[in-house]
Amino acid sequence: MSNKPYKGFQPKWLLTPAPQGSYRSIFRWGDPNFFKYPKESLYKLMKETFQMTDEDFKDYTDDIGFDQVSLPDHPCRLAPEHIQVLKEIAGEDFVTTEDYPRLAVAYGCTGYDLLRLRHKQIDSVPDVVVYPDTTEQVEKLVGYAAAHKIPLYVYGGGSSVTRGVEPILGGISLDMRKRFNKVISFNEVDQTITVQAGMSGPDLEDALQNAPQRFGAKRAYTCGHFPQSFEYSSVGGWTVTRGAGQNSTYYGTIADIVLSQKYATPIGRIVTPHNPREATGPDLNQIMMGSEGTFGVLTEVTLKVRRWMPENRKRFSYMFKNWEIAMEAAREMMQCECGYSSVFRLSDPEETHLMLKLYDVDETPLAPMLDKFGYADMERCLFLGFTDGEKGFSKNVARNIGRIARKFGAMPMTGFVTKSWEKGRFNDPYLRDTLMDFSVITDTLECSVNWSNMAQVHRDVREVCHKLPNTIVTTHMSHCYPQGANLYFIFITKMNDAAEFKRYHTTILDAIQRSGAAISHHHGIGKMFAPWLEGYIGEKEYGVFRVLKNYFDPDYTMNPGGTIGLDLKPEEKKFLNTRKDYR
Repeated sequence: MSNKPYKGFQPKWLLTPAPQGSYRSIFRWGDPNFFKYPKESLYKLMKETFQMTDEDFKDYTDDIGFDQVSLPDHPCRLAPEHIQVLKEIAGEDFVTTEDYPRLAVAYGCTGYDLLRLRHKQIDSVPDVVVYPDTTEQVEKLVGYAAAHKIPLYVYGGGSSVTRGVEPILGGISLDMRKRFNKVISFNEVDQTITVQAGMSGPDLEDALQNAPQRFGAKRAYTCGHFPQSFEYSSVGGWTVTRGAGQNSTYYGTIADIVLSQKYATPIGRIVTPHNPREATGPDLNQIMMGSEGTFGVLTEVTLKVRRWMPENRKRFSYMFKNWEIAMEAAREMMQCECGYSSVFRLSDPEETHLMLKLYDVDETPLAPMLDKFGYADMERCLFLGFTDGEKGFSKNVARNIGRIARKFGAMPMTGFVTKSWEKGRFNDPYLRDTLMDFSVITDTLECSVNWSNMAQVHRDVREVCHKLPNTIVTTHMSHCYPQGANLYFIFITKMNDAAEFKRYHTTILDAIQRSGAAISHHHGIGKMFAPWLEGYIGEKEYGVFRVLKNYFDPDYTMNPGGTIGLDLKPEEKKFLNTRKDYR
């Protein structure tokens, strides 16, 4: 913990590690010994926005989850003979029906999940958890589950914010974290690495950045995929949800990074092509990505890797006078044919107001300079990032970004702002647990837009978000292209009821759908976004997904219960098809 002490009243922030076997050890984020709470100026902003006082922070107003997990109402329902076969496949010590490990893989990290866990609202839990070790074991497990029509789910890192891992129908959950996390091969000539799907982000980068020691390579490498969940998400999760890392503007999303995949499906092993480019019919790699476990279980992934040259990184940050100017500048940067930066992040006025406090800019000489030169609070927009790649390339991209920023009247903010953002980029999620103890919740939604409809989507969605009184709603773009970008919405509000959260979340998804944006840029669909998918894709177009599902998994045993909407009833879907035909 690196928080500064308060000068005035300091809330009763929880700074005690969650007891082993407790509910909190499941629903809290990441390292049990790391804590983060808002600095004093942010705390005062929260009190003002949410109409709270110091009295509201003298004691916890929500369950902190220190009691031990116990599921007396959720016994294992799988027949003993099935459990015995699973043990024969994976090993006696790697199959469990105990309460804690079952609940530990039942939920992801959306606010709906966390509130249900805090309130011990257990809607879904697997009957048994299996920890596979090899691809052959996974194939046998999938084959057995399909033959006996047992629901089968997969838990990678557990960072899903779409209810992607939730075992709605019980059955088997494969926990990939313990053993299914090995490097299969490294090929420096082709610049590829093949890993098991359960490998975590840090383990992958450790292998690549230490390639000379690990594999006898000539240099260090990187995958270039760094989502905010990087420390606690898996390669498999990135792949099956079509995820994106914060450096995607240069390195690409996972859809650009994956070279080939291997799946265990009810109809057998599926291996996608391994060449850098083919004209051999529809792209099977792209067909399988985004299936979120509904066609089968991803077992092995081959990733393209790049040279790791952090010494060439050039950091930048600029302040624009307003959102309209900032959007125009960002579009020019992406369309100027000068190359792309690695991180490319533009915050709207409300997020800029928050970020200047979150990353300590408000305590530097930069703060009064902004006001002096006419960059007004709640109008100004912070743009930050850094470049990667070969030294000359990296320097030239940064130079051109600076040139365009100045052309649009931006004020340079130095590399300090970007370095402050980098320090918090992976640990900001710890703030959520701290605030939820006092019934203040934070969550996110994101969508994909074109430059031509960005302003309208930004305006329409934020208007709906702000219909909930006393709510902070921030927005930024962080994955950008010559044709458009994502818009990432974060809301912070006073709320501790799961049903209320779901109603509010639904209004935002409705707004995204009505605006004409894609309902997800990189979080995936899962079971939470699934009701909107067919309405967005189109009925005939969505029929292609159903044909694939019926081919790979005719009995619907793979991740059943609504994932990407494949087994939802018609009345459970939202048909708001506003996607335009641009031809």
